[in-house]
Amino acid sequence: MKQYDIGIDLGTSSIIIATQQQGVIFHQPSVGAVDTRSNTVIAVGEQALRMVGRAPASIEIIRPLRDGVIQDHRMTNELIIRFINQVCPSRLIRPRVAVCVPAAITGIEADAVVESVMAAGARQVYLVDEPVAAALGAGLDIRTPRGCMVIDIGGGSTDIAVISMGGRVRAASLPVAGNAFDNCIAQYVQEKFSLAIGPLTAEALKKQVACCSKSEFEGVMEVRGHSWQTNLPARRLVYTRDLYEPVRELAARIAATAHNVLENTPPELAADVAQHGILLTGGGSMLRGLASFLAGELHVDVAIAPDPLNCVARGTAASLTMGRQLSAGFRDATPKVWHSKLVGPREPFGES
Repeated sequence: MKQYDIGIDLGTSSIIIATQQQGVIFHQPSVGAVDTRSNTVIAVGEQALRMVGRAPASIEIIRPLRDGVIQDHRMTNELIIRFINQVCPSRLIRPRVAVCVPAAITGIEADAVVESVMAAGARQVYLVDEPVAAALGAGLDIRTPRGCMVIDIGGGSTDIAVISMGGRVRAASLPVAGNAFDNCIAQYVQEKFSLAIGPLTAEALKKQVACCSKSEFEGVMEVRGHSWQTNLPARRLVYTRDLYEPVRELAARIAATAHNVLENTPPELAADVAQHGILLTGGGSMLRGLASFLAGELHVDVAIAPDPLNCVARGTAASLTMGRQLSAGFRDATPKVWHSKLVGPREPFGES
């Protein structure tokens, strides 16, 4: 792999950039802030994330990808261009770029991603299916005639696939992942305690307190929010047992989809999965008790991959060196003729 070949995990929650030689070299939230008075991007990434729930009415916080689908093409374009330019600032060197795209992406959305990457100065653009990238990043040898099953739980979607000989044999996707757990926790806290909490607090509860298995963990966290009873700021202790019901309900939906994939998997490959187990990747896989819950529902060993958060980005970078050995899930999307439709490489919005 050449020095300026990069892989991009275009995630609902984060955009992660990696190279095969260096691993992850860039990680920023996929969020931007726009001053609606001037239509100017004033912040992206971590800086914009800190504004969530705290910005005035004139500042719009945009998460351009939701549930694994691109919802705001302009902001997606802005983030891709800015982040690639941070990693490869030299215009003299044009990198090959592999992009892992959501499983539910449409042809029009894929074209928009390719256009953004080309506008950022890429020489060639490749698109990689998320489960294939996750398997590669987890160190699985997917080129052999042996079935392996991957459940990639990201921020906006969960992608499930049985892979063999370099391609997907059976696959499914559902819009239940990290963000859905956050929203469910926030709604449950509001209904049970009459306390409105923000998305960052809900995410903290998920990471520090929530668990899918009753006997596996018990924690507590003090949360602060807005009381619906007094209309004043309030605080409340939330325990693991309080969140067991909502997180388990969503985990059951992931298990049901995985069960359907296994039901439709050819017998020989299903036998491979039964022997070698299922691998979890993605940030959502780190939810306490999720692996053991899925193992109990599917009657198959389930393990969490090393460094699950970065598996997809590392696998996307690795795909550039072995693309020819992948029978499906990897394609050259470089336009034969490239004419940028953007006002300028850094100006889909106004300049900040």
